[in-house]
Amino acid sequence: MDGDRVEIDGGIMEGGGQILRVSTALSCLLGLPLRVRRIRAGRSQPGLRPQHLSGLEIVRDLCDGKLNGGEIGSTEITFTPGKIKGGTHIADTKTAGSVCLLMQVAMPCVLFAASPSELHLKGGTNAEMAPQIDYTVMVFKPIVEKFNFTFNCDIKRRGYYPQGGGEVVLQMSPVKELSPINLTERGTVTKIYGRAFVAGALPIKLAKDMSAAAVRCIRREIRDLYINIQPVREPDDQAIGTGSGIIIVAETSTGCLLAGSSLGKRGKNSDKVGIEAAEMLLQNLKHGGTVDDSLQDQLIIFMALAKGVSRVKSGPITLHTQTAIHFAEQLTKAKFTVTKSEEEEPSNDTYIIECQGMGMINPNL
Repeated sequence: MDGDRVEIDGGIMEGGGQILRVSTALSCLLGLPLRVRRIRAGRSQPGLRPQHLSGLEIVRDLCDGKLNGGEIGSTEITFTPGKIKGGTHIADTKTAGSVCLLMQVAMPCVLFAASPSELHLKGGTNAEMAPQIDYTVMVFKPIVEKFNFTFNCDIKRRGYYPQGGGEVVLQMSPVKELSPINLTERGTVTKIYGRAFVAGALPIKLAKDMSAAAVRCIRREIRDLYINIQPVREPDDQAIGTGSGIIIVAETSTGCLLAGSSLGKRGKNSDKVGIEAAEMLLQNLKHGGTVDDSLQDQLIIFMALAKGVSRVKSGPITLHTQTAIHFAEQLTKAKFTVTKSEEEEPSNDTYIIECQGMGMINPNL
């Protein structure tokens, strides 16, 4: 069998967990046996961390696959996929490792399963270096559903660094195929809203401070729009540990959603958390694209699987996006082109990501 394995170098380009997520999901979907070497070679602690291992294990379980080298710290794995079957599955990082990253690897697979799936994903809901669960629900979900599928995401419990303990239940039904998307018209910003949260031992005042600082920062650039950032204290029975953060979403007249977010941590002033999120949002609005930096790379695998031509207008192409495109092209027959957008002012760094999708058909339906 080894002669037919697709060989993946996990140390090139972004050099992190994303290479593992994209290539394992596509291996599972396409029935391609895989070997990934030099896993996370670009990171300070190379090899598999708990959340990467949980992601591999849930994909293995979804398709009755075989995984070798699946232990913490491992820098090489082989994966042999079976048939994707759906059903109920649990993935638990047992740390504050991100449930949103577990979702990224599992979701494309369950779309092409034989029956509906219910995934219980446990770990951190609001983690550094990963999308927050609020981002997944408020931005990722409504946009990715334009590929013509729906999913339900129920946040049972929130979990924060260092202990995690959050749980999210994802319910999805399989589809026959994915439709392409065309996100090239940004429109004008019509509303700005969000939530500033605290949990555990932190007072609601911190959430109010984050919200107020964010609003002041946005007001300097955008004066005439109502901005509604709700300060919330997470109920004690729905949050494990102590955490804080903020997410702010701008919605446009054409239905685009762009966001900025930030997490609080010990010793970090709450005004600074609010300002960081506001500045990230303003940065994402400045380039004139229809998606923000965080969504850009998350759409690539769906564009590659869809039938027909997808087009997305974005700001500067991130290294995560370049990496996702590289491995999507290596493993599927999808073809991507990235061109500078002509219709913008020359000062704008705007690009069109176009993909001729492979047109994956669900063999089980």
